Amino acid sequence: MKKFIIILGALLIMLSFSKETFSQEKPIQLALFNPVQIFPEKESIAGLRISLLYGKNRNVTGIDWGFVNSTTGKQVGLQYGFVNLVDGGFVGFQSGFVNLSDSQFEGLQWGFVNYHKGKVSGLQLGFINYAGSMKGVQIGLINIINKGGMFPFFPIVNWSF
Repeated sequence: MKKFIIILGALLIMLSFSKETFSQEKPIQLALFNPVQIFPEKESIAGLRISLLYGKNRNVTGIDWGFVNSTTGKQVGLQYGFVNLVDGGFVGFQSGFVNLSDSQFEGLQWGFVNYHKGKVSGLQLGFINYAGSMKGVQIGLINIINKGGMFPFFPIVNWSF
């Protein structure tokens, strides 16, 4: 009888959550290439995403590791890959040979080419660094801050505060 009450209580708790609560974020994503991945690209991942060749999801929170990582929404956490693409905002640490971001970026971008169309708040370390606007520092051979930088272009180090 005690087992029955525990199971019934657990079922009632599970049913009290809406379907959307369970379907909003998936804890893990494994991808060979999009669309050969566990969850479709419209799903968000909160936990770990591993992309052997190319993985794509809406939002990613947590650790994102792979050859080509693509996020169409917001990325929060650590992103490490050969090519990293983020269409929405990014908060955290992004490391790769090429890092491309569109919206607001907060954190550290580290790679050979760091290209960010929007506002960067933090640090860009790379051979080529580009920021649409910036509140922070760029360190690299080519440093470009499109709007509001100390200099529009400056080698070795550029900044805006």
